[in-house]
Amino acid sequence: MPFLARKLILLTTLLVLSGTLLAQRITREEYIKTYKDLAIRQMKSHGIPASIILAQACLESGDGNSRLAREANNHFGIKCHNWTGETILHDDDEKNECFRKYSHPEGSFTDHSEFLRYRERYKILFDLDPLDYKAWAHGLKSAGYATNPDYARLLIKIIEDYRLYLFDSSSSELPPSPSQVENEYEIDMRVASDVYQFSLARKLLNRNGITFIIAGERDSYSSLAKEYNLFTRELLRFNDLNSEVPISEGTIVYLERKRERGDKDLSKHIAESGETMYYISQKYAIRLSTLYKINNMKKGDEPFAGYEIKLR
Repeated sequence: MPFLARKLILLTTLLVLSGTLLAQRITREEYIKTYKDLAIRQMKSHGIPASIILAQACLESGDGNSRLAREANNHFGIKCHNWTGETILHDDDEKNECFRKYSHPEGSFTDHSEFLRYRERYKILFDLDPLDYKAWAHGLKSAGYATNPDYARLLIKIIEDYRLYLFDSSSSELPPSPSQVENEYEIDMRVASDVYQFSLARKLLNRNGITFIIAGERDSYSSLAKEYNLFTRELLRFNDLNSEVPISEGTIVYLERKRERGDKDLSKHIAESGETMYYISQKYAIRLSTLYKINNMKKGDEPFAGYEIKLR
């Protein structure tokens, strides 16, 4: 076959392949239409406005056209961390970083929702008006979700250009915010148990159905046990301690045995750098031994940043 003829055939083939690839690209309108119902389900189960979920997905997946979205159903660039499923290697901040690979896009959307709902730094977002997408967009940027200085503006533009705010719901249709679930409330001393009758000056608080107090500068477990008519070893056991240790001001001290699981509306905690299993057990009023068991961890194991700790 003449050289020019071969070259023409090759060029024609490349043009056809190029046209096919272009035809396979998803438009933003198509992407939104495909995933709007999934975003709405996530909003109702996790409390994040559907408009925010969709706008972030559009940005982070290139409207579903990124390699991670196409080959791994990973629409939010979620890295492996303590992931035990399939993975895919992809260049990001560094070459060949590990990313999660999902059998269906819904897994990616769910992990994204949990990433926001169960991380300490994003909990303040859930106290915002769910219809105020602008506050959510700026809140995400302020909390450090993205380094792009225009991130909030880009989200807002997508939401307004494609009227994504029409998919949002009022707070009455959403689960309680993490801060509402964690909210401690003061116990009325007039109806408190007799075991607390010896201290009427200090506030009694309740979290996850368990009574606790906030220790002062000069408190010790021995002095607190005496104050609340408890044995010292009993108070130590309530707080997962084998022996008495110094108490710093502001320490949570439980006055009864902690629960075996967390609140039904707060099933996970994503660890931040430096957090320990003991810290998490005290934060959510869950027994330390149970927390290890739920997470298939050995006593003494500690989570690393990004590790998902099950609370029930």
